[in-house]
Amino acid sequence: MENVLVIGANTRPMACSLKNMRYNVYSVDYFGCQDINQCVTDKKSFLSQKPFNSCGYFSQQFDSQKLVNMAEEYIELVDFIVCCSGVSPLKFPKNKLIGNRDVTDIENKYKLYKRLSKKFEGIFELPETYLVTDLQEAIEIDAASNKNFLLKPLVGSGGLGIRNFDPTDQDVEIHDVVLQEIVEGDDISASVLSSGDETTTILTSQQLIGKSWLGQREIYGYCGNIAPYTEKFDANKNINMQKDFKEVAEDVVKDLKLIGSNGVDLKINNGNIYLIEVNPRPQGTFEVAELSLGINMAEAHIHACEGDLNNIPRPQKFATKMIIHAKYRSLVGNLDLKDLNDIPGSEVIIEKGEPVATVLTSGKLLENTIFSAKKIVSNVYQDLNPIS
Repeated sequence: MENVLVIGANTRPMACSLKNMRYNVYSVDYFGCQDINQCVTDKKSFLSQKPFNSCGYFSQQFDSQKLVNMAEEYIELVDFIVCCSGVSPLKFPKNKLIGNRDVTDIENKYKLYKRLSKKFEGIFELPETYLVTDLQEAIEIDAASNKNFLLKPLVGSGGLGIRNFDPTDQDVEIHDVVLQEIVEGDDISASVLSSGDETTTILTSQQLIGKSWLGQREIYGYCGNIAPYTEKFDANKNINMQKDFKEVAEDVVKDLKLIGSNGVDLKINNGNIYLIEVNPRPQGTFEVAELSLGINMAEAHIHACEGDLNNIPRPQKFATKMIIHAKYRSLVGNLDLKDLNDIPGSEVIIEKGEPVATVLTSGKLLENTIFSAKKIVSNVYQDLNPIS
């Protein structure tokens, strides 16, 4: 049995899938959810989650370097390392990494835009994107255009820190950000497996973005997925949209020479395909892919890195993921509920807008799957006690 280190903001999905493959799993993460304990040999977490203590704010406290420092004693102990969202693989020995080894120019949203706009001009759309260094520059670009823009961190994930640009707001801080055209439409995620030479889209899903009924306060904050994305037909262009954006995702992942499991975020707008971001690692759709396809995604990721893309079935079921955020400052009650994951410690304090837990449901009927998830969401909110 081999030893594997999983490191990232939330390692529970990958850690538990690796455990099911009979690996000895070591984990370093930010949240320290209780249900990861059954999946790991040992773990370290940034949050201690003590009763009646606040878990604080992720955006203020998260520091990827602190996770890297916490992982140091595991490096020599393990045979392999898997990096999840929030941690760069450049921090670890290349010979131990399972997955992409250098994602710097992909995580940099402006560099990615420049590369893809040059290589794929006329094949798909990209929202207009500018690297801005000060407020006046952003105001001038906005004034010269009839489009609306948002400000997005140059590097980041999960939609955190993205906000609509208001040229009249003189207090807005411009530092390491891009000014990007706002594109309306369906938020789609494509889960792509790649061996480097071959790529295949194994699942598409509708993203849940900025949902206030899930307590998300970030206007573009990630809240989950509904998979598979139901196929749409555009009568005006007489094309099968699903097939087209699957191919777009595959072409981009192949051009970037990515391996393993990767995600491509797109917008579908009036028959046009806009590529928004590329996530060069196992992504938030990890769990819905497992439920919908009936596979172990850690195993699929490892096999793809080894050059094997075989034996991936078509979707068998619908799957829903909903990330619940606190609608008010809350004391956690009893969250022992079926299909609830990423469970916080008992009686810890979750600040308003911060993630509480993750709901995962699946079934043959889409409506029933969504209904079941929303019922669990409601039950969780009943078990959160408002505090001042």
